[in-house]
Amino acid sequence: MQDDTIDWDKLRVFRVVCELGSMNSASARLSESTPTISRKIDELEKALNTQLLHRSTKGVRPTEAGIVALRHAEAMRGAAQAIALEVSDRNDPVSGKISFATGDGLGPYWLAPRLPKFHLANPKVELHLKVLDETPDVLSGDADIAIQFREPKQHDIIARRLGVLHYMCFASQDYIDTYGQPSSLFELYNHRCLFHEAYVEQVDSWAPKTSELSRLLDYALITNSGSAMLNVCAGGGGIAVMPSYMIGADPRLVALDLPEVAPITFWLPYTGRIRRLARGQAVIEWTRSIFDAATVPWFRTVFEHPNQIIRDQELLVT
Repeated sequence: MQDDTIDWDKLRVFRVVCELGSMNSASARLSESTPTISRKIDELEKALNTQLLHRSTKGVRPTEAGIVALRHAEAMRGAAQAIALEVSDRNDPVSGKISFATGDGLGPYWLAPRLPKFHLANPKVELHLKVLDETPDVLSGDADIAIQFREPKQHDIIARRLGVLHYMCFASQDYIDTYGQPSSLFELYNHRCLFHEAYVEQVDSWAPKTSELSRLLDYALITNSGSAMLNVCAGGGGIAVMPSYMIGADPRLVALDLPEVAPITFWLPYTGRIRRLARGQAVIEWTRSIFDAATVPWFRTVFEHPNQIIRDQELLVT
């Protein structure tokens, strides 16, 4: 059989009939008469030389051959929608909606402060920034693009390594003046420690000694809010474990002269369809640029202490 003998419109009608289970219902949706719907199904069956539907007074349902045909008809529908979306997107300025999911730290404290510059370059892109507690799933529709701490393994997902978060200890000068500061990580048990609930999932990825230490500490605060932990720490409430880039989040924060607690790799997952959209490509390129290790030291593979980074930057200025 030549593929040009298949009438794509008849396959569309067949798909709707299967979806609704009734030719009368398909007639109402497609604004065609029931006899016309029935005739198109008959002609499709004749062209394919097989019966596609079981007909009864209760409605219709696909035969085994009909189930196979329906699967292909659904795939064709998806392809047609993708064509319309992607081709029309290329003809217009970069515009439209993109949803972006991330966690409680990088979303508010790294992405959000840099969004104004993105919007200056892409004023018609409507970015929906979602802050989620759980790992987002771009395949199930949690978001179009995401940042997550587990490398996606699904073959339908494109995942780019963005960088490494280097968790370390912060306090305020008020806290240090009152309680002093530890000379090593293993003196943390003598201090008031602040912890984010999200670290519970990550702690098994930490270095073995550090992972064990985290289980021995007494915590003054465990919260699911990065903002709460930051403000308690900056206000003198304890020593918080936070990523190194957080030194710029509040001038009251002091980076303690201690080794990093743990390095955690993070990823940028998205689908091929989103990458082909102009607005999707714009968001992907912008995101990768703001984590570029060549210009941004916080997310490099090797830990660089914030105090040293700040000193180096001051030397460049002078």
